[in-house]
Amino acid sequence: MANRDRPVHSRGSRVSLHRDGTMELTDFDGSTVWSTNTTGTMVNKAELLDTGNLVLRDQDDKILWQSFDFPTDTLLPSQLLTKNKKLISSMGNTTYTSGYFSLLFDNDNVLRLLYDGPEISSLYWPNPDKTVFQNGRTNYNSSRTAVLDEMGIFSSSDRTKLVATDMGLGIKRRLTLDYDGNLRLYSLRESSNGSWVISSQAPQQQCKVHGLCGRNGICHYTPEPKCSCPAGYNVSDPSNWNKGCKPLFNPTCCDQTQASGFVALPHTDFYGYDLDYIQSSTFESCKSLCLNNCSCEAFVYRLTGEATCYLKSDLFNGYHAPSFLGTAYLKLPRSFVTVETMDIPKGSDLICGFSKAEAKRRRTEWIYLYSFVSAIGVVEVLLFALGWWCLFRRHRMPPSMEDGYRTISSRFRKFTYAELKKATNTFKEELGRGGSGAVYKGTLDDNRVVAVKKLGDIIQGEEEFWAEVSTFARVNHINLVRMWGFCSEKTHRLLIYQYVENGSLDKHLFINAGNNKRGASFMNWARRFKIALGTAKGLAYLHHECLEWVIHCDVKPENILLDSDFEPKISDFGLAKLSQRGGPGSKFSRVRGTKGYMGPEWALNLPITAKIDVYSYGVVLLEIVKGNRLSDFVVMDGQEEVAKLKNFLAAVKTKIEHEEDSWVEDMVDPALKGQFNWNQAMTMVKIGISCVDEDRSKRPTMDAVVQALLECDDDPNIYTSNMFYDAE
Repeated sequence: MANRDRPVHSRGSRVSLHRDGTMELTDFDGSTVWSTNTTGTMVNKAELLDTGNLVLRDQDDKILWQSFDFPTDTLLPSQLLTKNKKLISSMGNTTYTSGYFSLLFDNDNVLRLLYDGPEISSLYWPNPDKTVFQNGRTNYNSSRTAVLDEMGIFSSSDRTKLVATDMGLGIKRRLTLDYDGNLRLYSLRESSNGSWVISSQAPQQQCKVHGLCGRNGICHYTPEPKCSCPAGYNVSDPSNWNKGCKPLFNPTCCDQTQASGFVALPHTDFYGYDLDYIQSSTFESCKSLCLNNCSCEAFVYRLTGEATCYLKSDLFNGYHAPSFLGTAYLKLPRSFVTVETMDIPKGSDLICGFSKAEAKRRRTEWIYLYSFVSAIGVVEVLLFALGWWCLFRRHRMPPSMEDGYRTISSRFRKFTYAELKKATNTFKEELGRGGSGAVYKGTLDDNRVVAVKKLGDIIQGEEEFWAEVSTFARVNHINLVRMWGFCSEKTHRLLIYQYVENGSLDKHLFINAGNNKRGASFMNWARRFKIALGTAKGLAYLHHECLEWVIHCDVKPENILLDSDFEPKISDFGLAKLSQRGGPGSKFSRVRGTKGYMGPEWALNLPITAKIDVYSYGVVLLEIVKGNRLSDFVVMDGQEEVAKLKNFLAAVKTKIEHEEDSWVEDMVDPALKGQFNWNQAMTMVKIGISCVDEDRSKRPTMDAVVQALLECDDDPNIYTSNMFYDAE
């Protein structure tokens, strides 16, 4: 679709092929809704091929543009899905606007299904509880390509494979990511009145699709997949289950032991958003932990092998299936806890708070229903177990092997000070020190290498600190440093992060100081662009996508860490809320920030918005291009002023205004000796200039920055300028 998010009117709209080579879709009022990027080319004709591909050709029949490069929610045979393409579902069965589900190649070269809704983002296929190799995939490849062939086999470079049940030539097929989040392979059966029939799908269990029933909603089988609300909740919008269920009570933290109880939901789980998980836990201790924790909305208790307790901070991705051998216990006000145990209803929702007589009648109904469902469940479990037994026997795997229950944040937990003291060898190896505290390297009991930050001047109490860090623990993005846990014990406040091997960006970017030439090859252009793009993606996630809107307030090279592949990971996000502002010896401003990277609104006492991070990113971006500090300041006329940045901006604007062809080369780090991508460098400098505009309303959003950088991400050409360097 050319215009899925802005439909044109049925009358008066038109598609035109102009003499300048552009194909254009206009609405009834003449406004352009969509056009191809072929202006100024020698387009001679438009042609719809038998493959379904719409192409624009020149006089020599060379394809200049093709619709196969811009998929919507469907792939046709021979249409490639590659690195920068993805399928995006529709919002509904008859609503064609962009939905919340995507099929795309992740950064580890693995093809995945992602739910990216208004409140959460969550990967759900392949099975997130398993490793890449346990799922039969591989990430040991440098290509990202998938295709549906004429035989009815969809395969990709990571070993994904879907095979049509009617595999063979001569059948028309399509691969579609449907509005319910399932990826289905369809075959056109002429023998069945020309209808499309599902010939394969992934995942096999529809209720394993994340986000399907929204917040607090539960997916179950009747036998078809259906969404319901649990006790104490009511559907927010019956026409849109993405909005989930709303509570019929006002959550409170006052005297929860007396005010709260639990309703049991057998064979029900809520995937992700674990406050903590405790192995070898008794039921009563698990219940007590949730009851006394203000942030706990429910807990899931499993008895498969070793008893395990999972405390839930939010209720997303709920599903009910007899094969799940655990029970979810929802924490509700006692006025709503009218029955000891409830199962998932057959209807679309469940309203609680009824009389005891009504509760008894409903309990009887559920006993009959549950008996019927249990009988089906037993058969299902036996067949499932038999299939796995045969599979394990065939591959000689141990019969006791279990998937295990692991979520994105399952390992996030509270540490004791003694544990961290032992892990860091009494805080022996210091990795760095900043205004919010010192960071030490440590190794946990499970051999994870971590970075432990000791915070200073923290004013929050136990409960407030817990609330803050539990929020940051739910933030998850490849370009953000992962938080593994925290310690809040007496006066000690510590945060435990993943250890990032290559340290901070400043140690690599400014390595050429003092005529040290090592950095010329170490920080080549490809790495610089990768760092710029990844950092922008991380900030865009914080500003636009994550559960809690987060402003970093201290974006600088020291807070951008680089892993072994030089993938950037932003650190210290959220510390603006945890650090004491303006304390003794603080290097931060009235709120937070580092001189040279702070936007002018700090000094003007304007409200702080996400545009403060955009300004800081702009300074960092220009430093990545230039290779030296532009944030250094000097004292002029008794006042502090960022001189280098102003001089740099003045020089760039002068060269651009005078249309000097060499302005890009003049702005790039001389240590690269002309080895850089000219188009990318020009784009980065222009973005940087717009980001540091003193008028914050003129600065772009981080989403817009990401899109601008992605547009030149595919340009592989490294241009060599010998204007200043002789060949060596």
